[in-house]
Amino acid sequence: MQGALLWGIASGVCHMSASIFAARRERARKLMREQGLDALLVSHAANRYYLSGFELHDPQCNESAGRLILMTDGQDLLCTDARYDDAAKRLWPEDRVVIYGQDAPEDIAGRLRDLAGGRRLRLGFEARLIRLDFYERLFADKSLEAVRADGLVEGLRLLKDADEIRRMEASCRLNRQLMDWLPERLAPGRSEAEIAWDVEVFFRERGASELAFASIVARGPNAALPHAVPGRDAVLGAEDLVLVDVGCRLDDYCSDQTRTFWAGANPSPRFRETLALVQEAQARAIEMIRPGVAACDVYAAARNLFARHNKAHAFTHGLGHGVGLETHEGPALNNRSHTLLEPGMIVTVEPGLYDAAWGGVRWEHMVLVTESGHRIL
Repeated sequence: MQGALLWGIASGVCHMSASIFAARRERARKLMREQGLDALLVSHAANRYYLSGFELHDPQCNESAGRLILMTDGQDLLCTDARYDDAAKRLWPEDRVVIYGQDAPEDIAGRLRDLAGGRRLRLGFEARLIRLDFYERLFADKSLEAVRADGLVEGLRLLKDADEIRRMEASCRLNRQLMDWLPERLAPGRSEAEIAWDVEVFFRERGASELAFASIVARGPNAALPHAVPGRDAVLGAEDLVLVDVGCRLDDYCSDQTRTFWAGANPSPRFRETLALVQEAQARAIEMIRPGVAACDVYAAARNLFARHNKAHAFTHGLGHGVGLETHEGPALNNRSHTLLEPGMIVTVEPGLYDAAWGGVRWEHMVLVTESGHRIL
């Protein structure tokens, strides 16, 4: 790799050292050898960035800035299309950049065939992230043997290193500042959409590259929709419940926090009681977080409290999820996840109670699993 630093191509600013990405690729290579792979086709954008530092946002849902191919011999290939030729060659040795056209699967297969030198390559691929058409065309080349390798890179991303934790602390800190500032914006007559715009401006003016996800601002009954879309016609009243679930992306890493506010001077008794129960459930769940505890047991700590208060039916989603380069990544905190927590994992803890006729209350922290227990970010 050329030079000491890599560039966050999307923003044009330097983010991480080349040695960090190189070390990650070596860890991935170790897993590849253990699984008997000769090469790994990395199609998921976050995985590609995690291993290479190459990121160019395609604003559509089918982000297509490129693919990374890890080789067990270290001759890794960065594959992209002609739009990103110059950006790729700033980052990657030119002789290992593959520029493909409409025949991307065939172009990639041809380059791998040349590298194989007549032998058959066991090529791992992310089955959940590759189109059937692409798969069929790629593996029509009989020099390639298809091997499912879902989760190989995601497994590495589960445990954050010290640099990642530092970046996520900064992202969370900016999110907390937003939550401290926001109540003054929750004035009667303002719409959910206006408040959502306030959130985005706040983040961007303070260095965030983008929102981590589309902001959720929901008043009254809209707050019963866990992923409500802010509306221009949904206007705050003089006394109103407002749920705000927002996050930013700062120095590549995401934050995700929820608070439920009362806009007005006289919060209703139901709001006070519901908020207190939700916060108690969160506290009990966070107390459970430490190495060796199963994710489903953390979830159960919150749900069991709700059940004792006959409110379990109103807790309609999982307790939380991992956060990092993406807002939603592993591990999940739900009743089906038996993942054992390990130091370096970062998860959200976000219990909520919802009633379609009234609204909802959710409260969310991000929590780091430490060697001795946990720490709220």
